[in-house]
Formats: sequence, C-alpha cells, structure tokens
Amino acid sequence: MKPIWIVDDDQSIRFVLEKALARDGLPVRSFTNPRDVLTALDEDEPQVLVSDIRMPGGSGIDLLSKVKARLPGLPVIIMTAYSDLDSAVSAFQGGAFEYLPKPFDLTKAVELIRRAVDESLREEVVDERVTQMPEMLGQAPAMQDVFRAIGRLSQSNVTVLITGESGAGKELVARALHKHSPRGNGPFVAINTAAIPKDLLESELFGHERGAFTGAQTMRRGRFEQADGGTLFLDEIGDMPFDLQTRLLRVLSDGQFYRVGGHHPLKSNVRVIAATHQNLEDRVRQGVFREDLFHRLNVIRLRLPALRERREDIPTLARFFLQKSAKDLGVEAKRISDAALQRLQAFDFPGNVRQLENVCHWLTVMAPAQVIEVKDLPPELLGQVGAPSALMPASGAATTSPASFVPAGSSPSVSAPGSAPASADTPAEWAASGATAWSEPVRDAGRESLRESFREPPRDAAWAASATGLPPGAASGEPVPGAGASYTGVNGAGAGEGAPGTTAPAARWLTDLERDARARLEAGQHDVWDCLTRQFEASLIHTALELTRGRRIEAAQKLGIGRNTITRKIQELGIDD
Repeated sequence: MKPIWIVDDDQSIRFVLEKALARDGLPVRSFTNPRDVLTALDEDEPQVLVSDIRMPGGSGIDLLSKVKARLPGLPVIIMTAYSDLDSAVSAFQGGAFEYLPKPFDLTKAVELIRRAVDESLREEVVDERVTQMPEMLGQAPAMQDVFRAIGRLSQSNVTVLITGESGAGKELVARALHKHSPRGNGPFVAINTAAIPKDLLESELFGHERGAFTGAQTMRRGRFEQADGGTLFLDEIGDMPFDLQTRLLRVLSDGQFYRVGGHHPLKSNVRVIAATHQNLEDRVRQGVFREDLFHRLNVIRLRLPALRERREDIPTLARFFLQKSAKDLGVEAKRISDAALQRLQAFDFPGNVRQLENVCHWLTVMAPAQVIEVKDLPPELLGQVGAPSALMPASGAATTSPASFVPAGSSPSVSAPGSAPASADTPAEWAASGATAWSEPVRDAGRESLRESFREPPRDAAWAASATGLPPGAASGEPVPGAGASYTGVNGAGAGEGAPGTTAPAARWLTDLERDARARLEAGQHDVWDCLTRQFEASLIHTALELTRGRRIEAAQKLGIGRNTITRKIQELGIDD
C-alpha cells in the first residue's frame, strides 16, 4: 500500500499523526508545505493526502485543486480550525473527501484516515475493472445464461431473435453476437424499423436506383448492401410494415433482393439479428406479422431479462455508468454510498439499463457532492417509497382541531403560548390569527417522542430526568407543569416501560403537524414546506443534542447523518447547543 501523506507546518500535528498511523500499521510520509508535495508527486503518489488549510508555504485549498487535477480519484482530507467553516465548504466544493476539525480526537482522526484508505483501495479496484470492462456486465444468473448463449453462438451464422423490454440492452447483445462471430471483422449495421416512415423504410433496407421516385437523384445502397459480409441488426422488427415483411422473408430465404426501381437481383451475404419488445406470437395471431417470417426469424430466441430481474447487477452497472459519464463530461467520477445503491436496487427501473445510465448521467451533473447520498437521487427514484411518510399521522390518531389541543391536566379554555386563540375555530382562522410556529405543547410532545426513539428505556423517573434534562415525572407519564403534554406511551404505558410502537405524544404531535400544514395551506401561505421542514429538523437536532449534552458527533450518529450535515444544519437553523 502507498503511504499516507501529511502536510502541515505544525511539527506537533505531524508527529502525533505519524505515531498514531504507525501504530495502526499505515505507512506515512510528512511534508511542511504544499510546494514539496507537488514536487514529490512527480515521482510518487500517496494513498491518501491529509493537508492543513493555512500554511506559510501555500493554501491547502490550492493544493487540493492541483492534486485533484493530477489524481482525480485521490481522497484528500482537509484539516482546519473548527471555526473555519467557510474554508471547509470550499474544500468540499474542490472535491475533498472529508475535513478534520482542529483540535481533533486522535482516534477519530485515524478512523477517518482508515476510511479514506479503504475508499481509495476500493476505487483502485473499480478503476481496474472499468479499464478492463467488457461490452456487457452482469453477475445475475439470468445474465450468465445470456453470456453462455452468446458463447455457444459465437461460431455460428444462424439467425437470432432477441426479445426483452425497451432499454434492456438488446443492441448490446446483438453487437456482442457480431463481435464474437466469424463475421466480427465485417460491418455491423443497425436499423430501427419503428423509427423510419413506411415510405422510406424499403429504400433504407434495400436501397434505390436513380430516378426510382421523386427525389432519387442518385443511386443509393441500402442497409443489406452496407452490411455485406457482416451483420444486419433489425431492431423493433415487430413494427415492420406488413408488405415489407414479404420482401424481408425473400432475402432471408435465398439472400437475393432488388433495389427500389431496380431490375437486377443483388446477392447479399448478411447475418440477420432481429429484436423486439413485443410478443410476436400475439402479433401473428392479430394478423399484423407474417407467421412464416416469424418462424424464419425465430431460429434461436434469446430473451434478455429486465433490470428488475437482476437487481444484484445494479451496483456494478451504476459504478460503471458513473465512471463513463464522468469520462464523457471530463469531470471527476462521483462515488455512491451504500444507502443510495440500496435505493437504486429497490427501484423497478421501467426503462431498464438505459434508464439507469440516464440516472447516473444526471447524478454526475446534478449531485452536489463527490459522494452521492440518497437525498441526491432524482425525484422519480425518491418518489417510489414503500412505507408511509414519517410526517403522516399514526393510524388511529386523533383528529381534533388545533384550537382543542390543550396540555394534559390544564383547562381547555386556556391556550398555550404561541397556539391559536380560543376564538379560532377553523384552521384558516388559526393560521390567520398570527400563529406562525408550533405550540409549546406540540413541540414538547414531539421532542419527547423523539427522545424515546433515541434512548434506552429509563430505569426510573429520576434516572430519566438526569439523563435527559426533563422535569421529574416526564418519563413516568405524569403531567408535567408547563410541558404541555403527558409523556404516556401507547395504551397508557409509560416511556420507562418501553412500550412498542408509536408513543401517544408522537401520534398527537404528528397529527398536529398535519393540522398545522393544512391550516397554513388554507391560509394561502407559500413557504409551508420550508417552514415546517425547518421546524421538524430543528426539533430533531435539538433533541439529539440534549441527549448527548451538546456533543455534535454523537448526536449526528444517533440521527444517522454526517458530522458536516449536523454542523451545517445547526448554523442554518440557528440552534443554540
């Protein structure tokens, strides 16, 4: 393995990282300035580069851009003071793998560098596979059957009919059949019979003589002549006009044809491979496809599976298409997270491999970071969700109006701070009354329901109060003065009992969130999505920070988000942790 390069003018930082990485069995090479790094790159290259931002000999951001220009796939970790967030943002925009805030936890730093090393080694394997990539990919059993069939047909000139859904890669199979056949050195000519108007298709296939029809100023060779000695691929053969099917049958029978307007028969030595997404047997029964032509084409039938039938191939295909798109666009190839790959594998892809390729091209252009996460996927993939939205009310939740929601144990006639006045009888009136945020009872109940999902069941009320900072009695289901909601779980079980399912406060909170959204929409507000999303995110982050006593990294882990994400959100939402 190549060494990890550390670039920092601070000798103590270099010393600490060198010793820690050496204990972890990782080779290290240190530099004091970016200039020496660029000189060393002429003779060697690192596995991972760890660089400070501010150094007397130059900027780490400038070094990042120069290194990425020479080694696009190299993971670069930028070290920066925690307050220097702007520089960190610039680092990510320049393609940094991660940033390491100073002062850093040494164990966490080594873990981060180890993760970058693993990513680098994985990318090397992927790059090697891409450079040796065959014309077709697939480890699924269905694709292995296709590959075996291509191998058996490699020394044959027999006519092949390829069936499969649109976008499944039928032309790729046809090209593979041609490439590995005795005609591999001859021409491969493809024509989509459904894309050419009926009046022109005959001329496209067989050519025409000069003066054969208006506009025929010169003689033109057709596709059969162009493919002489090679392979003619007839895509979407099921859409070929009925009268042309007769001429095609004649060519397949004796290899002879006439140009349009011609009088002398021409001989063509062509192997025909046809493809269709339609059921030709049904087309024959409907009387729109000749039965004798069907039997002439159906000598060997090769069915290509849909992408949803070989989901295990999606990660390999996605990585390949991301590499291909990056090369076509002249940019650095993006990586894709395991969670995003799982979402891709769960999608049905009605457009099959062609749609997956288009998605990867879209991600290469539109994904904001070098690592593609689930949130970066295009809307059509995110829209296919099997589970109900987390913002939907729980089954059986109450549907009382906003004005009737009151804290447990308090008088129904008293409104909580920030909630609607008692005179607001409808959602529209409630929104129009100036209530622009969730009421305190809703927020408190929501935070408690979130706390229950983050922590282990408290052993007693005192322990729960000390662990969460909640008032005594909150974990046992007792009414909490000023809290605005009871903390009783499902079926009256206290939070300390660890009752399964959604807690009652969560159900009320989500129901009230739905009412809040409805009221805002009826009142004609246009920023409902942003407003409620910000409040929801703020409640999540605030609760996690309370439970971790302000430790952001631990809070991010509990929430299942990255450290950079929680830092950015805290600043955007103005959360005081």
